[in-house]
Amino acid sequence: MPEQLWLPGLEAPPTPTDGLFFAVFPDANTAASIAKFAQQLCGQAGVRRKPLAAGRLHVTLHHLGNFAGGLPQARVDGAIRAAASISMAPFSVEFGSVVSFASKPRLGPMVLGGGDVVGLHALHDALGEALHDVGFGERAGASATPYMPHVTLAYGMPWAAMRPVEPVCWNVREFALIHSLLGRSRHLVLARWPLTGGAS
Repeated sequence: MPEQLWLPGLEAPPTPTDGLFFAVFPDANTAASIAKFAQQLCGQAGVRRKPLAAGRLHVTLHHLGNFAGGLPQARVDGAIRAAASISMAPFSVEFGSVVSFASKPRLGPMVLGGGDVVGLHALHDALGEALHDVGFGERAGASATPYMPHVTLAYGMPWAAMRPVEPVCWNVREFALIHSLLGRSRHLVLARWPLTGGAS
């Protein structure tokens, strides 16, 4: 058995165990419908992967990092301060396409995308500014790729061309700060904020 190569000072970084992000969730009835549709997609694709459970279906607004050994409390506190400053009215969202995030020949996520997502862009931008104001800097919202609101349906799916589907709609009345237990398929809601402000 060959010896493992070890170089002093080049230890592997610790594996992230906890993630932090802002998200919006569909209502229970809509989530159940989306989960049923995702199950059908998996069956049509002939994969054994299970789709995301209804309770985990969401649209990410801002991903605030993955961490090893728990969430940094200062980062959680800063995110809460930023969220508390948001004032927006509730809005509707509509997704009208199934989009593959896979790249041939590799498997990847299948998501709901497209449609009317203006409100999500507005909330994303407002949160990005608020996060910057409390000291998150560029990490909170800057990205090499533009923000693309979507709902992940299943992972490990083969690539497929984008296609329209019957629109999936719901009213967004709140957003939440989520603690993701990485690798354990669990999301814990740390706090929620209702959208009760002026016109969006």
